[in-house]
Amino acid sequence: MGDEKPGRAEDKPWQLGALPEELHERLRAVERSGGGPPHLLLEAVLSVGRGLELPQVLRRIVEAAVVLVDAEYGALGVLGDDTRISQFLTVGITEEGAKAIGELPAGHGILGELIRHPAPLRLAELGEHPSSYGFPPHHPPMRSFLGAPVKVRDKVFGNLYLTEKRGGREFDAEDETVLSTLAVAAGVAIENARLYEEARYRQRWLAANGEIVAGLLTGAGGADVLETIVDHAVRILSADLGVLALPEDDDNLRVALAVGVDAEVHRGLVLPRRGSFVGAALTTRTPLSSLDIEHDPRITAGPPRWAGLGPAVAVPMITGERLRGVLLLARLHGRAPFTEPETAPLPTFAGQAALAMEMADQRQSAEQLALLKDHERIARDLHDLAIQRLFATGMTLQSTLRFVDHPEASERLLRAVDDLDETIKIIRSTIFGLRAHETGRAPHGLRVRTVTVAEQATRTLGFTPALHMEGLIDTDVPAGVAEHVPAVLGEALSNIARHAHATTADVSLVVRSGSLTLTVEDDGVGMPRDGRRSGLSNLAKRAESLGGTMTVEAPPEGGTRLVWRVPLPR
Repeated sequence: MGDEKPGRAEDKPWQLGALPEELHERLRAVERSGGGPPHLLLEAVLSVGRGLELPQVLRRIVEAAVVLVDAEYGALGVLGDDTRISQFLTVGITEEGAKAIGELPAGHGILGELIRHPAPLRLAELGEHPSSYGFPPHHPPMRSFLGAPVKVRDKVFGNLYLTEKRGGREFDAEDETVLSTLAVAAGVAIENARLYEEARYRQRWLAANGEIVAGLLTGAGGADVLETIVDHAVRILSADLGVLALPEDDDNLRVALAVGVDAEVHRGLVLPRRGSFVGAALTTRTPLSSLDIEHDPRITAGPPRWAGLGPAVAVPMITGERLRGVLLLARLHGRAPFTEPETAPLPTFAGQAALAMEMADQRQSAEQLALLKDHERIARDLHDLAIQRLFATGMTLQSTLRFVDHPEASERLLRAVDDLDETIKIIRSTIFGLRAHETGRAPHGLRVRTVTVAEQATRTLGFTPALHMEGLIDTDVPAGVAEHVPAVLGEALSNIARHAHATTADVSLVVRSGSLTLTVEDDGVGMPRDGRRSGLSNLAKRAESLGGTMTVEAPPEGGTRLVWRVPLPR
């Protein structure tokens, strides 16, 4: 016991036993070769594996590498899906120095040599290597170089780069062995950190889905559901911009919601399916990622967008075979790209979010159907009960007039009958509005406009024309036809007031069998044999422009009957 030296790796078997077998053997080999103090290497290995946060683990790896091989500068280049450097962590260069150098290296030169050939590389003079082509402005001078790949499950995660061994010396074989050993430990630590990070993100996504479903169960509307979806995604992935694009037609998508940086610029944008990043995600039905969405080669059409943004991910929202939209998340240029642990649960979240949208639509449809049924019931009750009773009351009052001798009493009864007629018209207009579909035209539908024209003609006629309407006038008559009807009716009633000397007029507006028929009859003197008929000529031209006809008849009992009929598109 007295001959044992403290601090040696074999004195702490519990520490070595806790490490993977490959790493255990490498530590033994380093100790046998005499490559540096083994306890320092062991402490470095244990330190990089102590953290659970991936950014913290990556930073510790670079710092441990610099200490172990006594280098002045160190860096860890993390590779993206396209084998280019997506993240570059440095030690030894100040923040001001990094800003002076400029953008991150893309992976060319010596850095690219390790990407193309993932094996340890040791150089006494950087500038003498064939792949070297110098440094950018403001870059510190570097001569000696040592690099080693960091693998996670036999896949290269990134590369460790060390330069400028202190004291002007060169990196030797022992340094290479130590760095390779640390790279193995780094791979294990990175794998553990990624597993932890993935589990943490999955937990966050599940919690977000729970909140979305809870909102639906408590009656949240479709717009609220969409906003909740984007807000959760932006918060969980620490994105600077969240965009939800929904299909507008077969060729375009519209940004229905945008949250974050320059949201007002993106909100409402119409993006083509072909030539846009979100369109590509929708077409391929798979998540897409980009390191620089502002200059992504897949964006070839549409308005300028994504200015100042860099890393981005777009995931389609699918329920069954239906494409509900695309959720896009982006970070500002220069920020770290989205990692696989961050985005792995995103397709599941997007699918559940699409299902939530489907549920919101179905609930809204059910509520609208229930409302329409209620409207129909109210309209039926008003028609079958209120109007019939009012009409019967009016008839009773009219029949009572012959028993009333006092002129003032007769006048009051007549006013009461007129008031009942006016009330019936108001109720009918209400019924027509209730029965109209929720198209946005109901408050100013053709029925209401027809009633308005008839009421306005009362002053010039001297009496109120009788009005009869039948069919689905507010739903089956398109706007192009509906805009002619008030003008035709107004002109017909104006002709009666000017020429007919009539005491009654009947107006009938009927939609049936694919056509609209407006009939206006009066009990006047009939049509004059001579005189100007420019007004009737205009009515005939209106009918002809719609593929219809207009006729003016003289009924046997006298008066005039105008029939204006046009076909309705199927």
